[in-house]
Amino acid sequence: MEQRDDRSRLSKIIRTDMTIEISRETRQEALASIERYFQKNMEEPIGNIAAGALLNFFLEELGPLVYNKAIADAQRHLQARVMDLDIELHEDEFTYWRKTERPRKSK
Repeated sequence: MEQRDDRSRLSKIIRTDMTIEISRETRQEALASIERYFQKNMEEPIGNIAAGALLNFFLEELGPLVYNKAIADAQRHLQARVMDLDIELHEDEFTYWRKTERPRKSK
């Protein structure tokens, strides 16, 4: 809960409204997909303008949800990799004497 509060405070400080931008080509493909979905699965087809409005709604309303999930997944992945650094790159400390001292021969 404390981490979420910290994120909330930080986001208020540096927050800019997030707008999900997609390329013209991607938008056209998304609109075609929405229109096809309505044609195959709904009783009435949807027009291009209505499909555009629906796409805009989804991008604004659900886009941040998907974006935040992707960021959280990326953070989890990177944190796991950083944790592995200690295992992969660890060097023992103060080894000089262990390396240079040889066992004494007994007489």
